[in-house]
Amino acid sequence: MAFATKDRALRSPGIQAYLLLRTGFVIAPILFGADKFFNWMVRWPQYLAPWVDKIMPGTAQQFMYVVGGVEILAGLIVLLRPKFGSLGVAAWLGAIVVDLLTYAPPKYYDIALRDFGLFLAALTLNRLAVAYEGMTQIAPERLRRAA
Repeated sequence: MAFATKDRALRSPGIQAYLLLRTGFVIAPILFGADKFFNWMVRWPQYLAPWVDKIMPGTAQQFMYVVGGVEILAGLIVLLRPKFGSLGVAAWLGAIVVDLLTYAPPKYYDIALRDFGLFLAALTLNRLAVAYEGMTQIAPERLRRAA
């Protein structure tokens, strides 16, 4: 009985959207955060606005190590507490958008637009987390209410 109810609840488009966004915002920050240490996908320091580089201690690459650590931590927080982690990711993406818009206009506007879309997705994850947080380990009575 509980399996049938859980099955029905997991077919809900809202729960599916929540799980999809949550999975994406766990995997992507961890993957991109780890890459800040290796620069396999792209040379990350090239995206750091000169004004940010001037106010941060150390080199741009050293700052990217900090960025990578923050992104990995953000992915783990989304995994454990999506309602709060999603807001942290949204704030982080907002800061990235500001960095890209102020780098050398309009050099990275296309990437800033993409990251603004991710910012909106992180806010959407927050709203879904408020509604569905804990739905992967749900008591049968919560599943019936959600379905």
